[in-house]
Amino acid sequence: MGLILAGVVGVLAIVMILVGVKRGKSATPTIDERLSSFGMQSGAMTLAQREQSESFSARVIKPMVRNWSNSLGSRSPASSLEKVRVKLNQAGNPNGMGPVEFIGLRYLVAAGMGGGICLLMIFAGLGLTNGAAIGAICAVLGYMLPGIWLDRKRKARRKEIMLSLPDAIDLLTISVESGLGFDPALQRVAEKWDNALTREFARVLSEMRIGKTKREALREMSLRCDEDGLTTFVGSVIQADTLGVPITQVLRIQSEAMRVKRRQRAEEMAQKAPLKMLFPMVFLIFPALYVIILGPAIPQVMRSIG
Repeated sequence: MGLILAGVVGVLAIVMILVGVKRGKSATPTIDERLSSFGMQSGAMTLAQREQSESFSARVIKPMVRNWSNSLGSRSPASSLEKVRVKLNQAGNPNGMGPVEFIGLRYLVAAGMGGGICLLMIFAGLGLTNGAAIGAICAVLGYMLPGIWLDRKRKARRKEIMLSLPDAIDLLTISVESGLGFDPALQRVAEKWDNALTREFARVLSEMRIGKTKREALREMSLRCDEDGLTTFVGSVIQADTLGVPITQVLRIQSEAMRVKRRQRAEEMAQKAPLKMLFPMVFLIFPALYVIILGPAIPQVMRSIG
């Protein structure tokens, strides 16, 4: 047995030596070797190297979850898909998810939470019936969690657009009054900041370049954002474009109206501040004050009672 193993090792060693000598004698590299050396010198990464450089979650977990979500969400009716598509557009399409993927993700979270909690309850000794009941409740909660997350994304994006709209309209008005057209002024606003509103302006300009009319692009933007101030602004711009009213006058009026709304919003928040401060004061500040003020008197009261 030892002689056979030694013979195999010797044959492998001879083969490796011959292969090394043959490669050393080859003076002219092949085309593949030239291309690979050029790619290594230029710093370019092959597809395999690029995939290996990514994390495990990006290479395995995310594609697997995406495939499962697509397979589960593809069975949803068209009406629910359309509603989810509208909500995703209003939330800014977080993580690039489509409606089918989002509905499938809800099913996955529900199944994962429900099944996991049910198994934990059974292993904890609560029984199959109790485990199934608690798992069903957790499954319903898991189905609702992605919807709650999406609603929070929508509200946060709407608030971001509302806060950035007055400054954007001011800059747009100044740019148009200085001699720029509406489209170059919109481009300047899109390049000035990086927020949800300016990204929507950049998308409007891109859609206009590929053939959409200004009215269609602006109207679709107002539907995607679903913010009252932006909807009013878009309606005024479309009406001015339809009736031939000078855009400078419309922008000046909208800018003044946005300033008034911002001032009113600040006054409204100032009026709400005392009510919001009441609960922290009652439950957090007043008890500490009572302890500091009345604390030294408690021993005297206890002695007098005793």
